[in-house]
Amino acid sequence: MNPTGNNRLTISYILCGIGFIGFGGLHRLYNGKIATGLLWLCTGGLFYVGQVYDLFLLPNMVNEYEKKLRAKAGVSSFGVPQNQPVVASQVYRPSGNDLMIKLIEVAESRGGSLTVTQGVKATGASFAEVEMVLKEMLKSGYVKIDNDPISGAVTYYFHELD
Repeated sequence: MNPTGNNRLTISYILCGIGFIGFGGLHRLYNGKIATGLLWLCTGGLFYVGQVYDLFLLPNMVNEYEKKLRAKAGVSSFGVPQNQPVVASQVYRPSGNDLMIKLIEVAESRGGSLTVTQGVKATGASFAEVEMVLKEMLKSGYVKIDNDPISGAVTYYFHELD
């Protein structure tokens, strides 16, 4: 628990205690329950029955109110901002054999063909790195090179993955 929550609970119990001398419902108003707080205030804490009942409900009432405050502020129960975009501070850039394996996996997921741009997008490596690895694979006979019949882009075809 955070110290603010403990303070809120203590203050809520004090306000609930004041309800026994004729000002019932202050603890409910303090914890955001306006309608029932006014009802308790006008009826003496529902003729003290509601006031006694609330002694057992106060911890949950305080937790619920704090949860609403955190949600309104956009933070989790741990104080971490919620709904923030995830931004990587470093991008994993495969190189050498790792890059070759990643390009083969991407080509496999794309039906056995791959352009340099698709390879860059999938791996985060530079155009020069991707093109160099693909040309190395071309020299080794693992891929064929041709133009895509629709877009005209230079496309590397992995004949073993068809």
